[in-house]
Amino acid sequence: MAPLPSVRIKPARPFSYSGMDYCGPFFVRPLNGRGASLKIYVGLFVCMVVKAVHLEVIADLTSVACINAVKRVVARRGRIIELYCDNATAFVGANRELQASRKEFQRQLQGTPWKNYCLENGITFHFIPARSPHFGGLWEAGIKSFKYHFRRVMGNRAFTMDQLLTVVSQIESVLNSRPLAPLSDSPDDLSALTPGHFLIGEPPFSIPEPCLSDLNPNRLTRLQEMKRSVQDLWRRWSRDYLHQLQQRLKWKKATADVRTGQLVLIKQDSLPSLQWPLGRIIETFTGSDGHVRVVVVRSATGTYKRAVTEISLLPIDSDDEVSNLDDAAGYNQGPENSGQDAGNA
Repeated sequence: MAPLPSVRIKPARPFSYSGMDYCGPFFVRPLNGRGASLKIYVGLFVCMVVKAVHLEVIADLTSVACINAVKRVVARRGRIIELYCDNATAFVGANRELQASRKEFQRQLQGTPWKNYCLENGITFHFIPARSPHFGGLWEAGIKSFKYHFRRVMGNRAFTMDQLLTVVSQIESVLNSRPLAPLSDSPDDLSALTPGHFLIGEPPFSIPEPCLSDLNPNRLTRLQEMKRSVQDLWRRWSRDYLHQLQQRLKWKKATADVRTGQLVLIKQDSLPSLQWPLGRIIETFTGSDGHVRVVVVRSATGTYKRAVTEISLLPIDSDDEVSNLDDAAGYNQGPENSGQDAGNA
């Protein structure tokens, strides 16, 4: 496997280096319920450094709509230095329009102190090779996480624009709440680092709401229907995320057992949105083969004995992961090649 590109491993403000892609179309119905449904799209921006996600509802596939989406992201998330994307017509056209606008602005400011500022604060587009979506695996994975579960939960239902904007914002919060690594090695600290910490300084928050999964769907109001859709998406996505952390391919080499002191996710049903049950392993029990099969986990609500199949390690857990990143950083030192970076993204 090739080393990570430099934009993935060097410290930077969130969304300074971003990947972008579209998914859709989705359909929204008029507010009064009459007339044809409107076709809209969702643009996904993913931070290349911390993997935070930003979702934008986009009206169409024109270059103007793409530029407006980029402007909204910059207004709320800060300047984008480099933007990676595929060769879609909207992206290529948006790059052409922005470059032309930038050159005209520089021409107007010729001989003024603002010229250097404009030269240093433009957005550089990097396009991956044509017909090579695997070169954009980072944002393609984000599109999969959003679209797969959105389709499963929403089905063919058409929401109003107001409802869709609310649902998309809540899905963004769900995706940015996933635990990445322990915040500390202290056995008394049960908190984990999430992409939300880099955006708002703490994990994303959800307003507590009653569970609506047991109610008859035909008797739900529009507001309750939207709430239930988000709750269903959270339940499915959080379960699938745990399974993804636990997946095991064919064993070709021995893997390390879980050990005392590790921070883990505990499988638990019927949790409120954005609530991840975390715990520290305080004791392990081995089977007849010498491998750990059962653990005792201490969480904020008590101490539980669980099989190792009922817990999941965080994506980044040990010092080995940190050393691997350091090695990758050393490997990537030297002259940069924007085309290679875009390919490895």
